[in-house]
Amino acid sequence: MELTLLQPEGLVASPAFSHVAVVPPQATTIYVGGQNGIDQTGAVVSDDVAEQSRRAVDNVATALAAAGASLGDVITWTVLIKEGVDLGAAYGAIAPKLARDGAPPLVTAAVVAGLGVPGALIEVAAVAAVLPG
Repeated sequence: MELTLLQPEGLVASPAFSHVAVVPPQATTIYVGGQNGIDQTGAVVSDDVAEQSRRAVDNVATALAAAGASLGDVITWTVLIKEGVDLGAAYGAIAPKLARDGAPPLVTAAVVAGLGVPGALIEVAAVAAVLPG
């Protein structure tokens, strides 16, 4: 039994993302809602997108740990970034945290007019899968 991440022939091959995740029925699936670059009090950590991005991913890691998972178990990421923000700076700050053994996870990204948390520049959500035993 294994989790399978696919990069099918006929679709763009990227070292940054896969296209398909196949999760076996015995796996536990963990959903993490959108996390911003905020601290435990709800305050935005900085007006710098790189710092907010790192904190948002750290917040995902904290949520996953509460469910017995880690960033390495993430099969898909959703990234929302505020319009006008430097996407390269945001991705560059978090790319090392998103690296995992084997095929990369799936990624959906969108540039949006605004986010629900005032001052937030990025929001990330994740789905992880943990195999038994």
